[in-house]
Amino acid sequence: MPTLTVQLGTRSYSIHIGAGLLARAELLEGQLQKDAVCIITDDNVAPLYLHKLSQALAAFAPRSLVLPHGEPHKNWRTLDFIFRFLLKNSFGRDATLIALGGGVVGDLTGFAAACYQRGISHIQIPTTLLAQVDSSVGGKTAINHRHGKNMIGAFHQPLAVIADTATLTTLPPREVSAGLAEIIKCGLISDEDFFLWLETHVQELLALDPETCVHAITRACEIKVAIVSEDEREQGRRALLNLGHTFGHAIESALGYGEWLHGEAVAAGIAMAADMAVRMDWLKAAEYRRICRLLERAGLPCKPPASLTPMRILEHMRRDKKVRSGRLRLVLPKGIGQAVVSDDFDVKMLGDTLAGRPV
Repeated sequence: MPTLTVQLGTRSYSIHIGAGLLARAELLEGQLQKDAVCIITDDNVAPLYLHKLSQALAAFAPRSLVLPHGEPHKNWRTLDFIFRFLLKNSFGRDATLIALGGGVVGDLTGFAAACYQRGISHIQIPTTLLAQVDSSVGGKTAINHRHGKNMIGAFHQPLAVIADTATLTTLPPREVSAGLAEIIKCGLISDEDFFLWLETHVQELLALDPETCVHAITRACEIKVAIVSEDEREQGRRALLNLGHTFGHAIESALGYGEWLHGEAVAAGIAMAADMAVRMDWLKAAEYRRICRLLERAGLPCKPPASLTPMRILEHMRRDKKVRSGRLRLVLPKGIGQAVVSDDFDVKMLGDTLAGRPV
């Protein structure tokens, strides 16, 4: 069982990765109090794993709350539903919330924990590939707004992350592909050798080969942990983890949340960022083709949906959290294994990328 540590001083925590961890209550030893545990999950995950986790934590008499599933429910209404449940059941400041599910459940639970009674503890138990390599790690929590994705939130680190890879076997293929987008991103921004390994092993990942999955999840988390430990609140290098996200979030919010999965939108965003980098002579055309080929082999899109106009995407990109003094900043690759954040680009090049014009 690989175990990583996010080094953040008094807020440091462990990430446990492996199969069968839902039943390993000892991984949370000393972090829970009886009658002060609330498991938050959704109506897709609850029938699969809620009973198993509740049994493992039976000594703490956990209560549970089941939310409606999906990105359209990552909003104020669902957040208030969580608060009302906690208040009605007299949870105090000694409570610990446990997020059992994908990124939506993780974000909602983490944000609720950040706000409830000015901050309580939470634990992430991600059950999707995307959540295991991305949203459960690093303490970013948020809800969506109709004017932008993840615009309202807080940094709130968990007590622990438990990534049980056995839960991946119940994912539909589309969700597996979506998770691979974030793994590919990690190789692209930081580790060319890992990117090459992904090119060689993408079929095993799609087939959820256990050993291959553990290696990929561990390496992706190692990359993210190193960056988060250095830059917790995204004042510098952590912004690199947003490769593909400025384009991707714009696609998600412009389409309507839930139309495309987050990983699908990020994949198209990665390809669009690579397209921009080619136009700026930062990336070779052959490298761009290599990136797109891997995304496509992973079952992911390399272009935004045809229904969205360039102006519609740009309108949403201008609300991105990386905008500074009115200037849009993009994360762009400078070769495979390296990326930068830049606002120094020709607006016409951005327009050509958004329009899908040939390089």
